[in-house]
Amino acid sequence: MHMTETARRMWKKLTWTWSPGSEKEAGDAVVKNMLLHWFPNKVSISSMSWSYSMWLGTVSFVLFLILCGTGLVLMFLYVPSVERAYSSVKDIEFVVSFGWLLRSMHRISAHLMVASVFLHMVRVFLTGAYKNGTAAGANRPLNWIVGLTLLVLTLLLSFTGYLLPWDQLAYWAITVGTNIARSAPVVGEWMRFVLLGGTTIDQGTLIRFYVLHVFFLPVIVLFLFAYHMWRVRKDGGLAVVDKEDLNRTAVPADPVKSKTYSLLGITNGTSVHVQTKVVEDESTTVTSSPHLLRRILLVSLLTFAVVVLLSVVFPAPLEAPANPSVTPNPAKAPWYFLWLQEIVTVTTVTIGSFTINGALIGGILLPGALLALAVWWPYRDKSGPGSVGVWLSPERKRQNMVFIVICVVILLFTVVGTFLRGPYWNLYWPWESWPDMPVKF
Repeated sequence: MHMTETARRMWKKLTWTWSPGSEKEAGDAVVKNMLLHWFPNKVSISSMSWSYSMWLGTVSFVLFLILCGTGLVLMFLYVPSVERAYSSVKDIEFVVSFGWLLRSMHRISAHLMVASVFLHMVRVFLTGAYKNGTAAGANRPLNWIVGLTLLVLTLLLSFTGYLLPWDQLAYWAITVGTNIARSAPVVGEWMRFVLLGGTTIDQGTLIRFYVLHVFFLPVIVLFLFAYHMWRVRKDGGLAVVDKEDLNRTAVPADPVKSKTYSLLGITNGTSVHVQTKVVEDESTTVTSSPHLLRRILLVSLLTFAVVVLLSVVFPAPLEAPANPSVTPNPAKAPWYFLWLQEIVTVTTVTIGSFTINGALIGGILLPGALLALAVWWPYRDKSGPGSVGVWLSPERKRQNMVFIVICVVILLFTVVGTFLRGPYWNLYWPWESWPDMPVKF
């Protein structure tokens, strides 16, 4: 009995920061626990709402952690060699116990992370959360730019990992993607040469993509995510808190007798009366430990469960080994770049003997312009503080509509490129069968 009580006390001593017994312990937990030091002592209840942020930022980071965990195991099994890469992936798929699940989880997590980071950006824009609010020293436009950088790095992470199986799907997707990059003016050929490590996709390309995928890009993403989180704290929390600040009303408060409110403490007649904004912490905020931690744990478990379920239902594909002599028809870029491939098709126009380079317009100039516009927009947006942290604020109706139209066009082009493009990049409805195509060597 004594040993049981001693063990219980020891367990409580080790875990009290995660399950504090009082509000004082909850405050001490944030100070004394290195991991909890990320969070403030108290958080706004509205910022924990499912309907405001949908917890997409947390989902994105959990997916990144799943990618790091599964990727670390895969590193021990994968061989980054053009002679052995495909066979090592095949061994993972068919020989290693639950290797197929591990690979599928890695692939599904990568796809979901691209989607969740994109949706997180959409949420931030539609709630005006890139605008500064009431917090002193806030710089939300800078954090918006950091978020855009993380979106680009997420795409690069997925793109560099796409080649590693060294099958036909990976080889020709990278071929299409790097050919789009080659169309950039002045630096296009140089960019493609640096990416490929030469003029063709071979061992140099594979080892460059491998090193970028398993080391450089994850380290940069981790560093920028830490800075992104730190800036959220510096900016006063999620933007929905700014709306609460604006709705607070000044209430009279009795002056503290021990404090002097007038110059040199000398006044004639009635003493100075002070008014201040009193915040009802009990009704608008909760302690980070355990309330916020429980919500984070719930989101993490749900994200992990969805990844496992999708990995079982949609196992990772593995086509024939990469063969530069056999060109698939159609040859498609990775799905998250298919909207660019569609724009390249639309903007490629031939007039007589003159051809407008669609790869330059649709693959480089247009997405570059969209990215530059996204970086500049927080400084262009002149809407009032009442629109910060508000979903689809009427004050921002026009710019929200423009943003939504752009996103819908990107999604439509992605769907068309994924499901409706067939041989020779012709359009086929889902109920139409593709013609039999001869294999070209």
